[in-house]
Amino acid sequence: MKLKSSVKEVLLLMCFFIFMSQDNLTRAQPESAVRKVLDIEFPAINEQSGLAKSQTYDDVLWVHNDSGDVPRLFALDSQGKIIIPSFLEGRFHGEEVEAGKEAYPGLTIELAANIDWEDIAITKGAIYIADMGNNGNARRDLGIYVINEPNPVAVSRTRPYQFIPVSYPDQSHYPPERWTFDSEALFVHDDAIYVITKHRGEGIFQLAPGANLYRLTDWKSDQINVLEKVDSHADLFFITAADLSQNGGWLAVTGYTEVWLFPAPGVEGKWLSGEARRLSLDPAVSGIVEALTWMDDSTLLLGSEGGSWFSVDINDIPIYDGEPKWEEGRAQIRQRLPIYR
Repeated sequence: MKLKSSVKEVLLLMCFFIFMSQDNLTRAQPESAVRKVLDIEFPAINEQSGLAKSQTYDDVLWVHNDSGDVPRLFALDSQGKIIIPSFLEGRFHGEEVEAGKEAYPGLTIELAANIDWEDIAITKGAIYIADMGNNGNARRDLGIYVINEPNPVAVSRTRPYQFIPVSYPDQSHYPPERWTFDSEALFVHDDAIYVITKHRGEGIFQLAPGANLYRLTDWKSDQINVLEKVDSHADLFFITAADLSQNGGWLAVTGYTEVWLFPAPGVEGKWLSGEARRLSLDPAVSGIVEALTWMDDSTLLLGSEGGSWFSVDINDIPIYDGEPKWEEGRAQIRQRLPIYR
């Protein structure tokens, strides 16, 4: 009897450890789908906030910094190496410091201001830069720059051919009672511009769930263009970037603690209403994710504020189970950034 009892205890113990191992594996699966690609080693890219893969030039990705930087873009290749115009290689260096040369300052955007650039999109040979950051929800100069995509090996300066001033239709106070008028996510579809909002409570450091989708289908540069609210999603949390796949089949949306996929909608503009997919992110692993682009129709590239790139295969993103995860995400952000509450 003692022998049988001992064997039983051993078997139970083995089952327990197997269960725990499987449970840990299950919990690790979402983050294991996020694969580190590289760290950008060019010091001037010090707060990556926008990332977009060129549709015109091979092996080119455009990056911009957050607010506080001068108005400029950086072109990098898929290895994270800075691209310098060939005619300036004698004056400027890239990642490797060279005697007698200065660090390449990037592609200057003349006649523009980086008040709070937050996202970038590319379509039909044009680059859209969203100066839509509105942490205090009090800005009245929000807008989007549009430039023709330059050849990064041949051009070091350009200027926008358009600045599109915008406002929200449901904001009348600056700041408002509910802080839902910050946007860090931009995409373009069928010649319409879309922005997704990032929500707070009643102050900059109060985290809140939810996101609204606004659209602009027609605009003028000499007047404020009022956005149209077309959709919303209650479970999106602290959204920081978006991008549309080149085949138009998927919208990818990211925040600090999650990546979402939404299929192209059957109803025009309802990009946040389809059967969603969601993948949790761990800020302790992927950092503060502020940027997103598609490398191909099945691969996402995430960019952290600290200058790292991470790859995600969309086949690894599970169907959303309908269970909101924003409270878990808020706890993760608070742990990493205690200033938030």
